Amino acid sequence: MAAKSKRGRNQAPAARNEEKPATLKDLLNPDVLEKLKEASASLKADEADKREQERLAREEAKKAEQKRLDNDFEHLLNNSGMDWHKYK
Repeated sequence: MAAKSKRGRNQAPAARNEEKPATLKDLLNPDVLEKLKEASASLKADEADKREQERLAREEAKKAEQKRLDNDFEHLLNNSGMDWHKYK
């Protein structure tokens, strides 16, 4: 009985492979497919670089704003603690 079920399992995948319709990947020329993969990788790398540059720009803007606020006496006075006894 076990041998029958094994044969049935082995035959089913082969039948499924034959029935699959052709995909775009199968229809494209391998050279064109390789060029598309390279273009995709290039676009992904460019997008990652762009995101990194934007992150760095945001960090620089945040540092500049913090430096400006550290030099603003009104901001420091409003955000400082009012308990001067602990600094005696």
